[in-house]
Amino acid sequence: MRPRLHIPRPHRRGFLTAAAGLLGAAALGGCDRFAASPMGQRTLKLGEDANLFVQRLLLTPASLAKEFPDSEISPWFKPNGTIDPPDRAYKALAATRFEGFRLRVDGLVERPQDLSLSDLRALPARTQTTRHDCVEGWSAIGKWTGVPLSEVLQRAGLKPDARYIVFHCADTMEYAAGGEEEPETDTTANPGMEARPEGAENQASDSQAAGAEAPADEGDEAQGIPVRYYESIDLTDAYHPQTILAYDLNGQALPVSNGAPLRLRVERQLGYKQAKYIMRIEVTESLKRIGDGGGGYWEDRGYEWYAGI
Repeated sequence: MRPRLHIPRPHRRGFLTAAAGLLGAAALGGCDRFAASPMGQRTLKLGEDANLFVQRLLLTPASLAKEFPDSEISPWFKPNGTIDPPDRAYKALAATRFEGFRLRVDGLVERPQDLSLSDLRALPARTQTTRHDCVEGWSAIGKWTGVPLSEVLQRAGLKPDARYIVFHCADTMEYAAGGEEEPETDTTANPGMEARPEGAENQASDSQAAGAEAPADEGDEAQGIPVRYYESIDLTDAYHPQTILAYDLNGQALPVSNGAPLRLRVERQLGYKQAKYIMRIEVTESLKRIGDGGGGYWEDRGYEWYAGI
């Protein structure tokens, strides 16, 4: 039986406070010094809270993102973020077409899981043709097939204090200490997809948006502690019918550049929430001990945790 979700209703006073903070942030939008200050950060956080409040107030947990006919599928689905993880363990899996891949599901669950791709494909599947909206302003439409995240969580069984779902990924974004990074190699291949249209960008740029680049080595951890991509959502989005762990794109196995073997699709949020190269799903009560406590790699570098659209 699917666990009953105890999601608190938005509080009117909290909304008014958040709305006031949002208006204050808008009025001070040109003041970088204020935005960088502790008070500015708190004010901007109130704006994010207002965004979450309004979307949850207007939309039911089952409200669907728009789905498109196949005729509108983009001829080339531009990959975002990492496009070829440098990690040795990942490259070894990719070399065998992810034959040895296992998705670990643990944390606050009754029955920890280790699921192969065959196991995941044997579960009920959902196919949806949706638009990916990147924080950088571009979008693309793709047809995704995968297992609803709710099916995996139901199989594992959530404990009563479960509140968040954290996705731990294979791609190293940086090293916490030691070593020097080498220039990024050309990893623009997009196997199994149509050729890029002439003039299209040949590289994903989300990882450059905050001034960071993934190291180009092949997982030499002598450089320091690898910081791999991580992301999180709450139970409302986890149990949304369009939240899936996608293994196919446009009727073919997910390409490496688009997140093989498994990526998250949480269709009512921006692109950086769509974690790629998922290796482990952790169920937790709090996000405080995940990274720097922001709930995701980019959130710990200033992005909003709730990126609803």
